[in-house]
Amino acid sequence: MDRARLAELHGVATSYEPAPGSVVRVPEDTLVAVLAALGVDASTPRAVRDALAAREQAERGRLLPPAVVLRGHAGGPPPLPEGTALSVETEDGATIPWNAEPLPYGGHVLRARTPDGRSASAPLIVAPERLPAPPERGHGFLVQLYSLLSARSWGMGDLGDLADLAAWAGRSAGSDFLQINPLHAAVPGPPTDPSPYRPSSRRFPDPVHLRVEEIPEFAYLTGAAREEVEALLARAAVLREAVLRHDALIDRDAVWELKRRALELLRAVPATPGRRAAYAAFLAEGGQALDDHSTWCALAEAHGPDWRSWPAGLRDPRSARTARARGELLDRVDFHCWLAWLTDGQLAAAQRAAREAGMRVGLVHDLAVGVHPSGADAWAQQDAFAAGMSIGAPPDAFSPHGQDWGLPPWRPDALAATGYAPYRDLLRGLLRHAGALRVDHVMGLFRLWWVPRGHEPRRGAYVRYDAEAMLGVLALEAHRAGAAVIGEDLGTVEPGVREALAERGVLGTSVLWFERDYENAASGEADPEPLPPERWREACLATATTHDLPSTAARLTGDHVALRHRLGLLTRPLAVEQREDAADVARWLAALGRLGLLPEGPGDEEAAVLAVHRFLLRTPARLVGIWLPDAVGDRRPQNLPGTWDQYPNWRLPVADASGRPLSLEELVASPRLQALVDEVRWWGGRS
Repeated sequence: MDRARLAELHGVATSYEPAPGSVVRVPEDTLVAVLAALGVDASTPRAVRDALAAREQAERGRLLPPAVVLRGHAGGPPPLPEGTALSVETEDGATIPWNAEPLPYGGHVLRARTPDGRSASAPLIVAPERLPAPPERGHGFLVQLYSLLSARSWGMGDLGDLADLAAWAGRSAGSDFLQINPLHAAVPGPPTDPSPYRPSSRRFPDPVHLRVEEIPEFAYLTGAAREEVEALLARAAVLREAVLRHDALIDRDAVWELKRRALELLRAVPATPGRRAAYAAFLAEGGQALDDHSTWCALAEAHGPDWRSWPAGLRDPRSARTARARGELLDRVDFHCWLAWLTDGQLAAAQRAAREAGMRVGLVHDLAVGVHPSGADAWAQQDAFAAGMSIGAPPDAFSPHGQDWGLPPWRPDALAATGYAPYRDLLRGLLRHAGALRVDHVMGLFRLWWVPRGHEPRRGAYVRYDAEAMLGVLALEAHRAGAAVIGEDLGTVEPGVREALAERGVLGTSVLWFERDYENAASGEADPEPLPPERWREACLATATTHDLPSTAARLTGDHVALRHRLGLLTRPLAVEQREDAADVARWLAALGRLGLLPEGPGDEEAAVLAVHRFLLRTPARLVGIWLPDAVGDRRPQNLPGTWDQYPNWRLPVADASGRPLSLEELVASPRLQALVDEVRWWGGRS
């Protein structure tokens, strides 16, 4: 009982409910391991008693909580002894009384002094009640940037392609947003993990996305450097044509090998005074975070991409040995700072292109749920991460053994102690050139499933975060950026979470095939009828599919079942899966027909895809997202969960219904895409 009480005091759940009425106890050794990752020894009864006593003594002696979060400009102070004087040191250095009206939004410091002379301070976050909403109801495209190659790409989609697609979508399709995959910096290979959801750093974008020819210094290459870059361009064309014309997979490492050499040549070109001044300003703004990231990149070149295997002194970013190594590798550190600056500039140009094309939101960036344990963020922010822990999910109907995602979680106590500075800085960087932000696994703002190293995923435990603080920081940074936030809230969601998100203005994610009329379903009915469009929630991004799900064409034709069968992923006989899948599709097609959304009649796959999107447009959803591969009939998923080398996850270009890869130029000229664009433009009244 004492250990359970200790766990509760530290936000560690001792049980969970995989289904209503079913309670599973967390194993004792899991509780011990999770508490140890939070700096609490619970290994023996004596250790538990000592930890409880220490916690209770700390609470009795504490004037202020670790962090104070207020909604709106005003709020009540935490409980304090009578006569305690409170003041606020604002983030701009001013000191104002606690009862100042209004308290400014921002990250401040609350100071308290009691009549008997005791004093304390705590981070104070003052955040808006609600996050910004999209300016108006609108539609847009969802795409994985690497999969979108143009005639100018170096073997994978880049930021030049992003700007070009945004300009086309805004002007020709009347789109209001363009949602892309995380562009976070990857752990370098070879081979580089192609998943954008296991990055080295979420704080900085990956320079592999740069359009080299659009860097100003490119025009001033001369002599042997110009000849070498021309040769690199020729090799890049071979990579591009291999993907678009010869069924090759996207090879991120091959692309980066060429770009890195070209960038090294460009760096030797003298910059103009204005460019030098802009770079200096970027370095000053980036500060310690940029220095740490670039130092890790330089050290990874010298010692390999896993900092945990580096020489002991280099594993500490603040050690004297790391400082010496930074000096010895100063040129490479500066090279990686320069790459971050270039990438930031091209991201800004892409968002500018989107807004100039008439998009009311523009780019929607994606925040992955965590970082790779060997990467730059895990090295630079070791105090903020829980050592020996990994984020995952408990067992459910789709993953009976649970899931281990291999990503270290943030420590909630460390976040609070810093006033949520790592989280605030992360959000500020991502929102820098964004009209909105998608938060992957947004339920993680409330709790995360921690799996101790060496344990099976099912032997984990939920650890709770201060959702009021996490949402408050999110609201503050979104308010500052004027950006909306879309939460990916698919799958198992704790009761009350969707309501709490909606209350703060976070949009949800609604995928057509999952929206069912459970309210009017018969008892025990596994797959109720489709939810009528008028009953969908308004505060959401409505879409037909995502990067982790089958494309709409694959769903309608049953190709996704055949694919899983070929890969040995089905747990039931193929005939059973096909029969149930066909019945579900027939149910949806019947619903579309009853609503008059399928005038072409059954049997026409392209017409059915149009009908699905007509349905989405009938809902009150604030945003309607079109998975770009759906617009040309692509049948292949970008990612097939549960596979690693059996399927080319994150390495496929956008293709048409026959599987033929399409360049950006071919894609926008597609009659099939144009037919869908005509539908959404008519709906939006933007001719």
